Amino acid sequence: MSQLKTATVLAFERKLDPSDALFFAGSWEARDASQTWPHIAIQPKSVRGTISNRLKAKGQDPAKLDAAIENPNPQTVDVAALPHDADTLQVRFTLRVLAGAGTPSACNDAAYRGKLLDTVAHYRENIGFGELARRYAANLANGRFLWRNRIGAEQVEVHVSQLVDGKAAQKWTFDALELGMRDFDVGGKDLTELGDLISEGLNGNQHVLLQVTAFVRIGAGQEVFPSQELILDRGRGDKSKTLYEVKQGSLAIAAIHSQKIGNAIRTIDTWYPDAENNGPIAVEPYGSVTTQGKAYRQPKQKQDFYTLLDNWVLKDDTPAKEQQHFVIATLIRGGVFGEAG
Repeated sequence: MSQLKTATVLAFERKLDPSDALFFAGSWEARDASQTWPHIAIQPKSVRGTISNRLKAKGQDPAKLDAAIENPNPQTVDVAALPHDADTLQVRFTLRVLAGAGTPSACNDAAYRGKLLDTVAHYRENIGFGELARRYAANLANGRFLWRNRIGAEQVEVHVSQLVDGKAAQKWTFDALELGMRDFDVGGKDLTELGDLISEGLNGNQHVLLQVTAFVRIGAGQEVFPSQELILDRGRGDKSKTLYEVKQGSLAIAAIHSQKIGNAIRTIDTWYPDAENNGPIAVEPYGSVTTQGKAYRQPKQKQDFYTLLDNWVLKDDTPAKEQQHFVIATLIRGGVFGEAG
């Protein structure tokens, strides 16, 4: 019998599928009203700034250096803000929870596929998706997906509805600021119910589509923070900051990328080395956090996704329960994980 090897073609589709999150403005008192809130548009702004970046002073002519520093720094940037008659930001998106976690969308090795499916089935039957689903639910309830818009807010309320035939079958309301960002062992009956529903969706017991609407009271006229576009080919005269917007007919609405929403929802990994000091990070194969320039699951520590998965599937070396959660959460995240040729 030939030794089992990792498939060279191995891919998984994501099982938590968020939409872009659109920005609207209104009054805190009207957050339960049924009327449509006006959208928030992105506006260009030209400013006369100063030179503030670090300059190479070594070997430079002091006079030229002084002249460079004294020159103005004109730039055009995108901004988004609430109107001066609205004190609340509304952020709205939908989230699909799909079944089939751990089932590859592409795999060119039948023996490996069978062993992988058996491994995931053992996890599902003996441990279950409950812990992962509860953490995903917590990140919806605490408003982590708001990113910078959550910081300094006076009040944050998150409404989550399960949509069936386009109508709300169940609805939960959370005071996001009452829920911590580092601890998942919080929350009451509503959070438990939402977690159970997400678990049912991952198990394939029912179709789960959620409508998530957050209301953030930050003050009239205050700036809000959509996603910033990454401009790879920057020509002359381009804006120094370009914000993301979604076109809907004649409207252009400020928005957060679906990828950024997904990153926030899967920020549940507290099982990596040194997690006690750093708090949860997004589920990534190497525990990469680009804003810190650090990967918390280095292969040399044997805590990365590939090492854990290979030990579990190929060597029958079952990881600790917490690391099983991490491996399954990475499969839920999706990606291409085949053996390099």
